[in-house]
Amino acid sequence: MVDRVGARISSAITKYYQSQGKGSVLEGYDWEFNTIESKDINAWCMPGGKVVVYTGLLSVTQNETALAIVVGHEIAHAIAKHGSERMSQGMMQQLGGMALQVAISQKPTETQNLFLQSYAIGSQVGALLPWSRQQETEADQYGLIFAAMAGYDPREAIPFWQRMTDLGGGSPPEFLSTHPSDETRLRKLKQFMPEALKYYNQSN
Repeated sequence: MVDRVGARISSAITKYYQSQGKGSVLEGYDWEFNTIESKDINAWCMPGGKVVVYTGLLSVTQNETALAIVVGHEIAHAIAKHGSERMSQGMMQQLGGMALQVAISQKPTETQNLFLQSYAIGSQVGALLPWSRQQETEADQYGLIFAAMAGYDPREAIPFWQRMTDLGGGSPPEFLSTHPSDETRLRKLKQFMPEALKYYNQSN
């Protein structure tokens, strides 16, 4: 099932980007879909197109369409180059910290420590975490579209994410999380649905 979903989505997005004259977007991608026996509820896609789905996820997706929603989401992360963007953001944070260290090097040690701690917290909460949440929302949007292009009903995303929510577990406040809150994610998915349904209707 993972292979079938992967083949349909990779074929659909290849046709789409080529038809738009943007085939270069997918240059360097060698699609490969792997299933790993694990209780972890997770999936990911490397920048070059290697997708991994853990079998623990299948108990939550429960059907092929929901699995396509997840695979579309992970592929969207890779195509949008979110991994390299996060690395760049991390480097900028480190460089900013180094510049601050130089700027306050003449101040007392206690003052330096206070400034650096404030910078670390501020850059994490004020920049890197919102950036990660923005990437998750972007992957949700384009993941829906990619699944819809492959002929999977994007409306399945709503019950799937509700099942994920029902798994429970205390999550941190949204402003301290790399992912949007469950409530925010569901609200955004509903906003993205009309656009995704256009692609779904064209695929059938």
